[in-house]
Amino acid sequence: MRIIVIGKEGQVARSLAERARAHGAQAVLVGRPKLDLADPSGIEDALIETGGDVIVNAAAYTAVDQAESVPELAEAINGIGAGVVAGTAAAMNVPLIHISTDYVFDGTADHPYREDDPVAPLGVYGASKLLGEEAVAAEAENYAILRTAWVYSPFGKNFVKTMLRLAGDRDEVGVVADQHGSPTSALDIADGIIAVSRNLLERPDDKNLRGLFHMAGTGFASWAEFATEIFTLSAHLGGPSAKVRPIAAADYPTPAKRPANSRLDCTRLKETHGVVLPHWRSSLEPCVKRLIEETRKEFLRGDVR
Repeated sequence: MRIIVIGKEGQVARSLAERARAHGAQAVLVGRPKLDLADPSGIEDALIETGGDVIVNAAAYTAVDQAESVPELAEAINGIGAGVVAGTAAAMNVPLIHISTDYVFDGTADHPYREDDPVAPLGVYGASKLLGEEAVAAEAENYAILRTAWVYSPFGKNFVKTMLRLAGDRDEVGVVADQHGSPTSALDIADGIIAVSRNLLERPDDKNLRGLFHMAGTGFASWAEFATEIFTLSAHLGGPSAKVRPIAAADYPTPAKRPANSRLDCTRLKETHGVVLPHWRSSLEPCVKRLIEETRKEFLRGDVR
């Protein structure tokens, strides 16, 4: 199975590149300058030239706060570009897996969000991702939209790496305690995407496998609980640690408002695709261990001062 992965530097794209071989698959990453979602004119040619059995759109404008000041760019990449990708996948007659987000919800529900719960984005990023979902559904039939949340990995910028960096500089870190979600390993997402890809390819007439799904790590936590577990694991592994000081989201204002409830109900994915991601705590430990080991190697090479 040859997977065209849109995106080169993102957490999911890099995780797919790492995990594909273990599943007997090949992940071919394509991104800027060859393929730029902000420039729809070159998307079709780039995808056709690359060629593959399935397309995974793992690229997006993900700078949540910056998106508030550049809504046109966010909408171009996350909305219009996603639609062009979907139309191209349909023309190529290959399945499309599109990665979306918990930010399509306003976070006011008192339960983990299901796929059929009302959407109400709080900011530009969420609205642009919702636009992308709608564009995919309009342009293609053979697709699976996978909403995920609170993604972390050994790659790129993410909460785990930020917490470990802060713990190296201070003894106490204030972390939001009144927002709850589903911490999700990008490596687990990659495994899930590959499983869904195989299902779409092997069962082309099964409409239940198509549509909208939630795919996030098992279990829930607040950001403060997530940080506490990161520091506990890091201390056990001889890495940096700090005390967590729980704070309210109102004490840490940001340009974009975040959902207070980002918990996702992933029952539909389990029942249709047979995919269940591991508990976030079990996936967090190897990630923290890997990051600590990589930092030590960089220090020995003289890359960290």
